[in-house]
Amino acid sequence: MKPSNLESSLKILIRSKQPAFLWGPPGVGKSQIVHQVARAVELDCADVRAVLLDPVDLRGLPHINGDNRAHWATPDFLPQGGNGVLFLDELNAAPPLVQAACYQLVLDRKIGEYTLPHEWAVIAAGNRESDRAVTHRMPSALANRFVHIEFEVDIDDWCYWALQNNIKSEVVAFLRFRPVLLHQFDERTDVKAFPSPRAWEFVSRILAQNPGSEIEYELLAGTVGEGAATELLGFLRIFRSLPSPEAILVDPAGATLPDDPAALYALASVLARKASPENFGQVVAYAQRMPAEFAVLLMRDAINRTPEVQNTRAYVTWAANNNDVLI
Repeated sequence: MKPSNLESSLKILIRSKQPAFLWGPPGVGKSQIVHQVARAVELDCADVRAVLLDPVDLRGLPHINGDNRAHWATPDFLPQGGNGVLFLDELNAAPPLVQAACYQLVLDRKIGEYTLPHEWAVIAAGNRESDRAVTHRMPSALANRFVHIEFEVDIDDWCYWALQNNIKSEVVAFLRFRPVLLHQFDERTDVKAFPSPRAWEFVSRILAQNPGSEIEYELLAGTVGEGAATELLGFLRIFRSLPSPEAILVDPAGATLPDDPAALYALASVLARKASPENFGQVVAYAQRMPAEFAVLLMRDAINRTPEVQNTRAYVTWAANNNDVLI
């Protein structure tokens, strides 16, 4: 399931208090989307890493409160009130005894003397057994307590997220150009670095520090692997030779317009990042010179990042004249 559909699905499951398990390969953003959904519906998110627990940790510690009988002090990491999402991350990486301790908590919403508050929902996540991550087979009794959802990586959803989170323009443009490299994991190999949504976020942070040419390749290869790093560096050479967005905005009618698809992806991305209601007339003037598919890409990315540009006369006129390519 694509992240955009996953978000609306999780909201339904949270409202219905139906436990859900989110499956997906490493580095695709499973944990991030659960926290994102919780924020969107204004709920707390208690993140419990099951892999770090012992079976007794969930029940708590015994104590005597004056009646000569043992009681159990509830662990502080379990919710005590209010409303929110109890997120059991990496649940299937936890030892079988810890998973067994989650049975009652997931289905009956209680364990020992502890009861999960009524307004809390349970969501869990983990890697698939085929991903060569640390996992233990989930017992069928526990698996049957969840609605199971497969996380699907989607380039459009990732680019939308990237535009909202200040991912470098060149990274977004490169992945628009080479979407197959957004996530490329081969469980049959022993490579340590491979392309993933998480790794591309790391790449953006590295590029933001302007690493020198003598170390740039090694840093990128250590983040997304040698093949993806080599392709990215080739793309960056094109990106860095393009006319500056400032020069384009000064003279959109006369600025250089490349015919290389990689360069057009790059220009569409960087201009979308620069677009504002004040300069959108110039952006549209340049977009009108671009092939239709790149002009649409530029407009959509600009709207995703700065929705206010839709209210400008330049956009309204462009949309009316290009209704056929927007459908």
